[in-house]
Amino acid sequence: QEEPGPAGKEEVAESGPPGKEEAAPPPKKRRLAAGERYVPPPRKLNAGVSFGAEHFAETSYYFEGGLRKVRPYYFDFRTYCKGRWVGRSLLHVFGTEFRAQPLSYYRAAARAGRLRLNEEPVRDLDIVLKNNDFLRNTVHRHEPPVTAQPIRILAEDEEVVVVDKPSSLPVHPCGRFRHNTVIFILGKEHGLRELHTLHRLDRMTSGVLMFAKTAAVSKRIDEQVRQRQLEKEYVCRVVGEFPEHEVVCEEPILVVSYKVGVCRVDPKGKPCHTLFQRLSYNGSSSVVRCLPRTGRTHQIRVHLQFLGHPILNDPIYNMEAWGPHRGKGGNIGKTDEELLRALVEEHRSKQSLEVLGIGEEDLSSGCESKDCGNSGDCTKSAEADPINGSSCPAEDVKDPERSDVAACPLNSDINLEMLDKDKELGLCGGQDGETGEKGLEEKDPLCVECRTSRRDPSPKELVMFLHALRYKGADFEYCSSMPEWAMEDWKE
Repeated sequence: QEEPGPAGKEEVAESGPPGKEEAAPPPKKRRLAAGERYVPPPRKLNAGVSFGAEHFAETSYYFEGGLRKVRPYYFDFRTYCKGRWVGRSLLHVFGTEFRAQPLSYYRAAARAGRLRLNEEPVRDLDIVLKNNDFLRNTVHRHEPPVTAQPIRILAEDEEVVVVDKPSSLPVHPCGRFRHNTVIFILGKEHGLRELHTLHRLDRMTSGVLMFAKTAAVSKRIDEQVRQRQLEKEYVCRVVGEFPEHEVVCEEPILVVSYKVGVCRVDPKGKPCHTLFQRLSYNGSSSVVRCLPRTGRTHQIRVHLQFLGHPILNDPIYNMEAWGPHRGKGGNIGKTDEELLRALVEEHRSKQSLEVLGIGEEDLSSGCESKDCGNSGDCTKSAEADPINGSSCPAEDVKDPERSDVAACPLNSDINLEMLDKDKELGLCGGQDGETGEKGLEEKDPLCVECRTSRRDPSPKELVMFLHALRYKGADFEYCSSMPEWAMEDWKE
């Protein structure tokens, strides 16, 4: 990933590992006026540098209760100053745009040396930001657990690797997920690195997932995508008795929230086309074959909901929040804001926000908007909040912060004396999330997550009955086996 440029150009926050820095002659410094602050020019980076050994070594996995968990670790979020920040103080930016934490947190973080401006520790939050300023924020990062089901390699040669992705696992780093992603697990546990993503699956969707090993192969298959030569086949288990005859749904789909990951049928949405065929019916639920002709976010799930047969255990589209008809025929009876609030509250009441891949802190700052994209199911890469590490204010199926949901505030009386332990935690001088084993064991005095007790989701909650069964191109075809829940005689 390439680091964002100076203010005034495209504003993209850096949430992943930046590329490798090129050696460049030291810039000539102009003579500064009295009291003027020097800002170095933007660094030149090599584009396309992927995750390396230092990124995989940031932390480690452990397995507990059928879940794959990531030990908390320290990580640097980085961003160049955005155009709208120029001329504003850091304190003002934190107080108006990054409200997931109270200002007392940022003051304590500065005291602890965790905020750096142009690689110099921030001592005064009243400092006024300038064009090209480069901000680095070190955070203690906790990732949601995923199912412990292993990633199965279906095929591998010199050109591609094809895997059977478990449900609950994002394809690539996004939102709160980094190490608990297909890309990182393949790199750390299978030695498969420098992979090129050819297509994506929603986080809760399992099944066939294909990667190219070289840019040339990726380009060749991308061309097949553009020429509509690829065929995808899914299988799912839905509520009720699905019609025996073939069903075609062409309802347009609109994204409601990138952060929470919600879409719905709407005339203003993008055109869609899905073909459905019933495979079996066990008296209460049906197994359905799905052939999407377009590739919209949550297309299969939204179309099935619209038809009145949502996926049996869909944690979004088969919820009471959609009303008594569960969204059948687009009948919701709520505004988008009311719908999102109802969905969040329903999961809060069940203590299952983690199933959505979000936490309280993801819902506590900024605003909901449909203008910026990061699917909660990883269908897009989102702009990440460079200060807090959460998704930026404004997203969709992995979307923005909600201003109408109260933050989970830190204790305003943070004991700053505890921050003397930072040297033990590997924060002084550490970069790119590096930390020692001691840092993995101790609780961080500034970290809300370290003081929050959460209920782990059960492995059953992390499996949704939607599976990518087949992926076919002009010169290849890969299939996985039928999931257990798709067998004709399966009963819940």
